[in-house]
Amino acid sequence: MFRHQGKTRTLSHNLKIASLLSFVAGFVNVAGYFAVQRLTTNVTGHFAFFMDEVFKLNFWQGFVYFLYIFFFFLGSFTSNLLIESISRKDDRHIFVAPVLFESLILLFVALTGRDLVANNPNTIAFCLLFAMGLQNSLVTTISNSIVRTTHLTGLFTDLGIELSQLFFYKEIDQRAKLISSIKLRLTIICFFFIGGIVGGVLYAQFLLLALMVASATLVAGLIYDDIKFKFILLRRKLKKV
Repeated sequence: MFRHQGKTRTLSHNLKIASLLSFVAGFVNVAGYFAVQRLTTNVTGHFAFFMDEVFKLNFWQGFVYFLYIFFFFLGSFTSNLLIESISRKDDRHIFVAPVLFESLILLFVALTGRDLVANNPNTIAFCLLFAMGLQNSLVTTISNSIVRTTHLTGLFTDLGIELSQLFFYKEIDQRAKLISSIKLRLTIICFFFIGGIVGGVLYAQFLLLALMVASATLVAGLIYDDIKFKFILLRRKLKKV
């Protein structure tokens, strides 16, 4: 799921990582919005609000919206910086640091959220946007830009294009590739919605403590990936005996 990159990745690898990370993104999106009434998984809307505040000469509020954009960018930058740095030493574990970093940020917001909502709600938005920047950069790098999980605008655009192409692409290979891509888009969209529903239900009960579930989901994904990798290595050794 995390370990394979580039040409070694299969549809199965992409479906698994898409399911996991889009669930987390949907969860964070809803929980973050309920907490601070801000979008915390993408920056498209924040750019519009930033320009609006600037034209109104509300420079401080405009600067806050700029910081939302900046922290998403900073998360993306940090994720790839970690990946590139670690790949120089051991490219088998380049994904671990960004995922753990994201998990820790979500855990931090979960544990400090009550005080932050009361005293500094923008910090919550900064942290969650940074975490989503980390995630989006990680999955984009690993999947060679095939999988993106933190926002749906591009996904619905691609899905609309690919569904229309089904009327015209008749060759077996073309249709198989197209159907695989559609399956991936639908998986991301569905798990984003599932994550949003679960996030909303749990937020209603536990407020930002609900983000502990999203944090644990990321760690569970790492554990699953490690166990499966070791199982595959063991099976290969047994075949050689």
